[in-house]
Amino acid sequence: MLFLKKYKKYEHPYITTSIIILILLAFLSLFAPVLTDYNPVRNDARNRLQAPSREHLLGTDQFGRDVFTRILYGIRTSMGVGLAVVILTVIFGGVVGIAAGYYPQLDKIVMRILDAMMAFPGIIIAISLAAIWGAGKLNIILALSFAYFPKMARIVRSAVISIKDLDYVDSARAVGAKDSRIIFKYILKNSASPIMVQATFNFALAILDEAALSFLGVGIMPPAPSLGAMVTDARTYMVVAPWLILAPGIMIVLAVLSLNLLGDGLRDLLDPHLKNTLKNREVKK
Repeated sequence: MLFLKKYKKYEHPYITTSIIILILLAFLSLFAPVLTDYNPVRNDARNRLQAPSREHLLGTDQFGRDVFTRILYGIRTSMGVGLAVVILTVIFGGVVGIAAGYYPQLDKIVMRILDAMMAFPGIIIAISLAAIWGAGKLNIILALSFAYFPKMARIVRSAVISIKDLDYVDSARAVGAKDSRIIFKYILKNSASPIMVQATFNFALAILDEAALSFLGVGIMPPAPSLGAMVTDARTYMVVAPWLILAPGIMIVLAVLSLNLLGDGLRDLLDPHLKNTLKNREVKK
């Protein structure tokens, strides 16, 4: 409700634009079986490397598979991986962040571990884990979640520390409220804003990194459709069939850009430090 009230008041253009794009991408991926009759993994050597036409809107690839169909299912794969990573990151990062922020005796130990993990770029951690565990959707989801959750935990910890000693929390503690009730009713509820913003950025990063892992050969295994794998396979045919690399590349850019814009918009609306800026902007209008 807080977000809806703020959105109605400021009508942030970034949020509107990004939501429209994301809804369109979600529609394309969810209704892929209705929008196309082609099988995304079935080869057809007679129609390989066909240019875009009425029968094949985005042409065919080197195995004769319809590119438009593979794009639709590739979007489903990328967004599915991103959503799963966000859910796991919020759960694990939230638990660790709340534990570190609310219980001082755990803070130093947890933060030293998180600092050590954050010393390495997330994509390096994900590549290493994917190489050890093997390629595949589940392993990619787990690897990316492990790489992202330290930053989420730090953000949650900072929010918990800033909230746990406020007057209304002290009042609840004074009347005998249990830690679990304080955490869920007061702290977690009021920590939702930074969690939402970071989750949006993690969603975008997961889509990009899934494409990168597939590009490197440790991501989604062929013939399963993946935007990153499609870009990898298209490198050899960039000159003779440029549509093979343009279509998945544009979809990756659209998904990542829209999620980043959504994150920027949410941060502008929900970050209390930007309230005065938004008010001044509203007055000028």
